[in-house]
Amino acid sequence: MKEFVCTPLEKVLKFIEESKYDGVFFRKRSNFAWITGGKDNHIVNTTENGVADLVFFADKKYCITSKMELARIHDEEIEGLGYEFITTEWYENQDAAIRSLCDGKLIASDVHFKPFEKCASELSNLRYTLTEEEKERYRWLAQKAAKAVETTAREIQPGWTEFEIQAHLASKLIKDGINPQVILVSTDERVFNYRHPIPTEKKLQNYAMIVICAEKWGLVANVTRFVHFGPLPKVIEDNKHKLVNIDIAMNRATRPGILIKDVLESGFEQYRAAGYGEDWRFLHQGGPTGYESREFLAVPEGPGVVNLHQAFAWNPAIRGIKSEDTILVGEEDNEVLTHTGEWVYIEVQQDGKTYLRPDILVREIVNE
Repeated sequence: MKEFVCTPLEKVLKFIEESKYDGVFFRKRSNFAWITGGKDNHIVNTTENGVADLVFFADKKYCITSKMELARIHDEEIEGLGYEFITTEWYENQDAAIRSLCDGKLIASDVHFKPFEKCASELSNLRYTLTEEEKERYRWLAQKAAKAVETTAREIQPGWTEFEIQAHLASKLIKDGINPQVILVSTDERVFNYRHPIPTEKKLQNYAMIVICAEKWGLVANVTRFVHFGPLPKVIEDNKHKLVNIDIAMNRATRPGILIKDVLESGFEQYRAAGYGEDWRFLHQGGPTGYESREFLAVPEGPGVVNLHQAFAWNPAIRGIKSEDTILVGEEDNEVLTHTGEWVYIEVQQDGKTYLRPDILVREIVNE
């Protein structure tokens, strides 16, 4: 029997009904996208808050924005969704209009906004379980993101700067309306020296790590791939096989009802078995994803339980190599949303099951 999943609006209304609050206030771009079915309220791409706010009561919902933004938000984002608009001049205080609307009411907010009560984590919890529509959007996005990274790895050449690799990848996403929320690129010794590397002017010689957190409709797909020109050095060849066991352990453990800290521990056991018992300390290991690159970071003894229909992105790493894909927790098994079937893979047999995990793409050095 298929499990019924409430719509985002139904979840918010149920939250209002069951809590002590009279309403809910959303300002974050992620929550605007979630509650509206993937719509967009941003102008500045480097902020987490949008230019159109939403207020929900049990019997009515409002969109509060400036007259300057009204036409686009109305026409291109939420027309027909049943919102009543409250508008201000661009030079007036939008916050005052929101406080007036909610005067005398107890409101839960996803941001710090006096006199509302900040309930960011409680409200984020509502969006962890994805609907069928959200999953279909996520599958499309994840494939676009993974194929963009993999194609970039096939096309770059020694001599390209990390900035050029970054731009090449970004162009493949932006043309489809996908926001490259995070792009990390490191080459050669930087792969070994830095676990969280932003691109620089350094030129690629042999080895590159390419990472994307790609956002569309508020959802974020996360993926990492590696490419090496010429034969792999022994340390990388050895470590990629050690890492794959950590990766598989964490992804296998991510099943409904399992404590997230226990998923982490399954990875830690494999870190120790690989001889890199402390390497998990050098980079966060990931956690739940969905409407943020990570809804929160999984930490030892931290909170959280794996939910059915929830997305995760684990990113274990040891010296010179990392693994990262976006997975969806299913009823029978997990679905790797960023698996394209067009990459090179390491095949691992465990408990009668075959796992295909991303390998390093080895390319020939072409002497011109």
